Amino acid sequence: MAVPKGKTSKSKKNMRRAHDAISAPGISICPQCQEPKMPHRACSNCGTYKGKEVISSNES
Repeated sequence: MAVPKGKTSKSKKNMRRAHDAISAPGISICPQCQEPKMPHRACSNCGTYKGKEVISSNES
């Protein structure tokens, strides 16, 4: 079984964890209704994706 030879310093531990931060998700603007949406997904407000209605909306 592998056993570490010595204590990992705070600096070395934090350098290893430097890439573990969670970044905010990307936000796109829907070209139809101008509402923010997740990229590469149908708009939850108007139900369109790439100019076509893929989710029927009950607003109309």
